[in-house]
Amino acid sequence: MTATVSRPDAAVPAASPADSTVDVVVIGAGPYGLSTCAFLRHHGMRVRIFGRTMRSWTAHMPKGMNLKSAPAASNLAAPQPGHSLADFCAEAGLPTLEGVDPVPIGVFTDYGFWFAERLVPDVEAVEVCGVEQRLGGFVVTTEQGERIDAGAVIVASGLIGHAYVPPSLSALARRANAGAGEGRPCAKLVSHSSEHADMAALADREVVVVGAGQSALESAALLAESGGLPVVVARRPQVVFAEAPDPDLRGVGRVVDRRHLVPKPPTPLGPGLSLYACVQGAAAFRLLPGRARQELVARILGPSGAWWLRDRVDGVVPILEEHRVAGGTVVGDRIALRVQGPGGATRTIHADHLLAATGYRIGPGAFPFLAPEIRTRLARRGGWPVLGGDFQSSVPGLYFVGFPAAGTFGPLMRFVCGTVFAAPRVAAGVAARSRAYRRRVW
Repeated sequence: MTATVSRPDAAVPAASPADSTVDVVVIGAGPYGLSTCAFLRHHGMRVRIFGRTMRSWTAHMPKGMNLKSAPAASNLAAPQPGHSLADFCAEAGLPTLEGVDPVPIGVFTDYGFWFAERLVPDVEAVEVCGVEQRLGGFVVTTEQGERIDAGAVIVASGLIGHAYVPPSLSALARRANAGAGEGRPCAKLVSHSSEHADMAALADREVVVVGAGQSALESAALLAESGGLPVVVARRPQVVFAEAPDPDLRGVGRVVDRRHLVPKPPTPLGPGLSLYACVQGAAAFRLLPGRARQELVARILGPSGAWWLRDRVDGVVPILEEHRVAGGTVVGDRIALRVQGPGGATRTIHADHLLAATGYRIGPGAFPFLAPEIRTRLARRGGWPVLGGDFQSSVPGLYFVGFPAAGTFGPLMRFVCGTVFAAPRVAAGVAARSRAYRRRVW
C-alpha cells in the first residue's frame, strides 16, 4: 500500500516556537503525529507539533515487549523514500527485521526518534492543555501558557487517556488503592497495564492478569520471565494466538491456509479476507452503518496473542479461561479476588497485585484539552468521533488520526501501518481546506 503525493513547488519552512500563528497544530508526537506532520510539511503547511516523542511507547509499554505487528507493518509513513524501519536498521547497523521476525519495542522507539530527527526535528516536548474555537480556526494553549492561533488542529495523541478498566474492576481498584501513592503503580494493588513501563517492578510477586489480548498475554510472559508468578483470568472461552504467515509462501503474493481451499490474501496485518478488506477498503469502511462498524472494530483483530508469543505462554503461565473477577477484598497488603468460572462456580485467588490488561476505549471524558463547547459539538458514535473522508470531525478544522479514527476507518487505525493510509489523506484535506480559507479571506 503506497501513497503518491505531489511535491509542492515551494515548501514553507517549519514553524518555530516563536510563531504564534500557524496553519496547523498537531497534538501528539507518536507514529501518527510524526507521519502526519511530515506530510503536512510536504504540502507547505506551517506546523507546530506538541508532545513527547514516542511517549506512548516509552512511558506506557513495558521494556522487553515486542510489537504485535510484523516488520512490514511497522513502518511510519513518509512523503519520500528512505525512512522505513529497514532503512533505520541498515543505518544503525542492526540486523534487518523481515518476514515473521518480532520487532522489539526498543528498536521501534529508536526508529521513531530517528524518523523524527530527519523529518520532524522540531517536536516541542510541551503538553497542550486547551483548545478553543475562534472564527476561522482555534486558539491552542500550552502548559507553559503560550497561546497559538491555528487554522486547524490534528489530534494524534494515541492511546494516552483511553485506558479502559471495566466498572467491576474500577470499583475494586478504588477500594484497594485507597492511600496508594499517585504515579506509583506498583504501590497499588490494582493497576492498568499502560501504567507499567517495566514489568520487572512486579518481579517475584503473585499477579492476576485480567484480559485475553496481546497486552495481557505478553505482560504475563514478561512477569514470568522476570521471576513473577502470574495467572491470567480471561472471559473468553479460549485464548487465541495468531498463526504465523508461511515463510515459504511470502514471495508468491498470497498466503494459503492449508486447512481450507480458499486462498488467504496477505496484508500488513496478516493473511485473511477480512483483514484484506479492512486494509484495502479502509476508505469505504466509514460508509458502513454505524453499528456494523463498531461490531467489526471490536471483532476483527480482537483479543489475541501474536504468533511468536505462544511458546512463552502455553504451558508456562496458568490461564483460567471463561472466568471473570466477581469481586475482591483487601487482606493486609494483598488482595483476595473472587473469580467466577463456567456455571457460576467461584474460587478465591490471593495475590499481591491485579493487572488490568483490558484494553482501551474512547470514554466520555476523552480529550480533556478540548474546550467544553467543542466536546459538545463533537459528533460521536459509540464514543468514537465521527469523521469525514479526510479525517475531519463534525467540528470544522478539527481532525483525529490513529486510535480515535478506528471507529470510522476500521481496525487498520490501531496499527502503525495505518499511518500510510491516514497521513497523506489528512494532510491533503488540511491543505485543501487552508487554500479554500485563504481564497475566501484574500
